[in-house]
Formats: sequence, C-alpha cells, structure tokens
Amino acid sequence: MHIEPGLVEPTKMAIGYVTAAGVLALTMHGILREVVGGNWLRLVAGTVVTLVATLLSFEVLPHPSVGVSEVHLIMGATLFLLFGATPAATGMAGGLLLQGLFFEPVDLAQYGMNVTTLLASLYTTAFVAKRLVSPQTTFADISSKQLVKLSMYFQGSVVVWVAFWVVLGQGATVSTIQSLASFGVAYTPVIATEVLVSMALLSLLRSVKGDGVRRLLNPRLFGSAVA
Repeated sequence: MHIEPGLVEPTKMAIGYVTAAGVLALTMHGILREVVGGNWLRLVAGTVVTLVATLLSFEVLPHPSVGVSEVHLIMGATLFLLFGATPAATGMAGGLLLQGLFFEPVDLAQYGMNVTTLLASLYTTAFVAKRLVSPQTTFADISSKQLVKLSMYFQGSVVVWVAFWVVLGQGATVSTIQSLASFGVAYTPVIATEVLVSMALLSLLRSVKGDGVRRLLNPRLFGSAVA
C-alpha cells in the first residue's frame, strides 16, 4: 500500500498533506477524549500493540510487490475490533512513522499519503461497523459474515486510496488500470487471512474471564452500545 517515491510529483503531494492533517486531527481529538475520560491505559495498550503489528506488517511479514504497490497484511478491521478506532489509528500512524524514520527514510516524503490511506480506511471501517453490527451485539459475538464485510471494507478502502494516489500521479492509463486491478485482486487472500485470525482471536478472548485484560480492550468487544 506504500506510494513509491516519484510516483506523485511534489506539487500534487500537497493533497496528501491536507488529507493527512484531517485524519490526524481526528485522531488527536480521539486521544484527548480518551485521556479526559480516564482511559489512558487502554489507549496506551492498544497503541503499542497496533504499532508493533504495523511494523511487523511492513518489515517482517511478506509484502510482495503486485501491480502498483506492495501488498501488506495490515489487519485494520481486527485491530479496530480489539482496541477501538483511536488506539488503532494512533498505533498505525506511529508505526508508519517509525518505519520511515528507521527502516525506509525514502518513504517519509510520502507519509501524508500513506497515513491517509491507513487511517481513512480505519475510520471508514469504524463508521460501517456502527451500522453493520447491532447496538445490542458485542463485537466478540459478531458473525463470520460480518467479519468478512468489515475486512472487505478496510482492505477495499486501502485499495481505493492507493488507486486515487496512483491515478493522481500517473493518470488513468490502460496500464495503470491493469496494474491497479492486479493490486486489488491480490488483497483477496489478505481478507481471508484477516477473517481467520479475527475469528481465532475473538474465540480466545471470549474465554478470558478476568477484567484485567478486558479493561485494555475495546469496550464494545464485551459490551453493547446501549449498555
């Protein structure tokens, strides 16, 4: 999902800085709300786990180049379900920044576009989840069909944003569209993998009885929205 250096000319990259400012401002608002609400421990825990997961996805797990970009196993829907939108967004933004600072400095110039792709996809998934999952249903009890839909929304949103940046930089040529199609299809196994991992993690967490671990997780994981 990384936008490669030189793909978008500097004058057009300003669009990425504007969109990044928007999603990062939304994240900062969420952070302040969590801190004021006394949920800083849950915020820190979710941020750290998501940050590590993001770095693993970028630097350790396989990330083959397909079409216009690399395909990463970033399980945004799963991280949202486990920790909530704000901790997941904070961890993703931080992980992407650390990846650029310490592993791929050439990616820093594209940080605005890349962080927009991740965070906008995450917030889209969070928005959809509120409408897809009944307020009376905990996230731990959502169906496999709903898991598939949430993963499709996150990964599909990533593909859409990558397509936007690529077309912005290269134009809508036949070769570009073909490369984008290949990139999109390559995310099919990513969706399948995320759903299987989500099902396994949710099954494991349902067996956790103590409140200590649950306090570090998304309140919707074990509580309804109308509680």
